[in-house]
This record gives sequence, C-alpha cells and structure tokens, in this order.
Amino acid sequence: MAELKDQLRTDMTAAMKAKDRHTVTVLRSVMAAFSAEEVSGDASHELTAEQELAVLRKQARQRRDSAESYGDAGRQDLADAEIAEAEVLEAYLPQPLSSEELTALVDAEIAALGEEPTMKHMGALVKAVNAKAEGRADGKAVADAVRSRIA
Repeated sequence: MAELKDQLRTDMTAAMKAKDRHTVTVLRSVMAAFSAEEVSGDASHELTAEQELAVLRKQARQRRDSAESYGDAGRQDLADAEIAEAEVLEAYLPQPLSSEELTALVDAEIAALGEEPTMKHMGALVKAVNAKAEGRADGKAVADAVRSRIA
C-alpha cells in the first residue's frame, strides 16, 4: 500500500549516503507531508497509493506556484530553487498525458454522452475525463480541453 512512501524512503537513504543535501531536503519535506496527512482527521490512518500520489502532486504544485510567484517578484534565485525541488518530486509522479491523449479522452467522453455537448454538460464531462486521466492531467488542462471541444 505504501509503495511510493517506501521508494521515497529508500531514495532518501541513498541521497544521504551520496551526500545529496538538496534531494534529502526535498524528500524529507514530502515524508513530513505524508506523516501530517496520516494523522489528520479523527484517527490516524495509513495512506493509500492514490492518497500518496495526491500529496506528492500537491507538494510539486506548491513548488511550481511558489516558483511562479518568486519569478514575478523578481527573485529568480528562489524561483530556480523551487523549480529544482519540483523536478525532484515530479520524477516520482506518473508521466502526464500528452495533449493528443487528453483530446482523445475528451472526444471519447463526448461520444459516450450521445448528444451534442453544451456548457451545461461541462461539469460532468470534466469529472469523467479527470476520472479516466487518473491524475495524469492537470484539472485546468482538462477543463480547457473540454471547453475547447464544446465551444
């Protein structure tokens, strides 16, 4: 159940032995996020593989957002550091869908709808495509792809 967590722990140990401080710091922060998520709520629980991926995606997205904010503020040094951290995390995420694959998923869901899609179908289509994408596509990208096929 905790394959990702075990892999991160193993890689963190290897990074410690290699004296790769950057990787160790990033992986420690993710392990801390896993621990925080495990004890959140009413009772502590072990994370499922999907929950682990969700935490990892959230951590990578936070770093990308921070990098953008730092870049906008003129702090390219901090932006570069955040991007480097995000790249370490993204190595553990599944390969994202290409735009062609995403378009194919959207087209399949529209075909399954059985009628000409309108904006009132958008929410259901986005939800269905997100379920099929299994976290390999950004929600905004999915919404944009659906909107472009409807409009």
